[in-house]
Amino acid sequence: MSNTDAATDKRVTGTSERREHIIQRLRQQGSVQVNDLSSFFGVSTVTIRNDLAFLEKQGVAVRAYGGALVCDSGTAAVEPTVEDKSSLNTSLKRSIARVAADLIKPGHRVILDSGTTTYEIARHLRNHKEVIAMTNGLNVANALLEAEGVELLMTGGHLRRQSLSFYGDQADQSLQNYHFDMLFLGVDAIDLERGVSTHNEDEARLNRRMCEVAERVIVVTDSTKFNRSSLHKIIDTQRIHMVITDAGIPEESLKGLRKGGIEVVLVGDV
Repeated sequence: MSNTDAATDKRVTGTSERREHIIQRLRQQGSVQVNDLSSFFGVSTVTIRNDLAFLEKQGVAVRAYGGALVCDSGTAAVEPTVEDKSSLNTSLKRSIARVAADLIKPGHRVILDSGTTTYEIARHLRNHKEVIAMTNGLNVANALLEAEGVELLMTGGHLRRQSLSFYGDQADQSLQNYHFDMLFLGVDAIDLERGVSTHNEDEARLNRRMCEVAERVIVVTDSTKFNRSSLHKIIDTQRIHMVITDAGIPEESLKGLRKGGIEVVLVGDV
């Protein structure tokens, strides 16, 4: 083990951190081996296989005999649950959320889309004052209960338990009578040519309505979502005003977004 690996090993203390490090290895090496990872992290091969199965479900890796290969299919995997999403790239999501929350000032009216990154934004609003926030996310709303200076509005509608998000005509109509300064949009996939997309048609429809009633559309996502696409398109990338992501964003995506006049803010790990 190199000195760098030894330093990294001391920092990796939980499932989320271990999976993030596996993703880094996949990007750097193109493949990983179960036995090598088991030895490096000091965990069983069963644990590593569970990690690789989880990353395959996320569309990050493709399992192969004895290990896994980095996924380069350009297509997002089957939709994971909120619980699954919450355990992946947690520290990066918190860094993204901190930057996003700093954009929200007293007097602002914002939409927080459902999702694990927007949930982290909600957690950072506990000390904000004179803010109005609407959300279709049950988990996001729960986080905002602790933000006494934030007036909370819910879209209502039918609840999708897979994503803890509300959708439907009631949710759509609740947005029609409002105008918001900013929408913080979590995404399942983003591609320069194919736009921003998600797994569920009803959520895509509601997200489009959110984009219509917001002055600025701010996409908040970790870099694993780039160069991928899901079945249901939300908007073209040209309609995005800002992207907050991490430094792992593919270079061609970064250049393409900035060339299109989209502000890109890169964050580091916490």
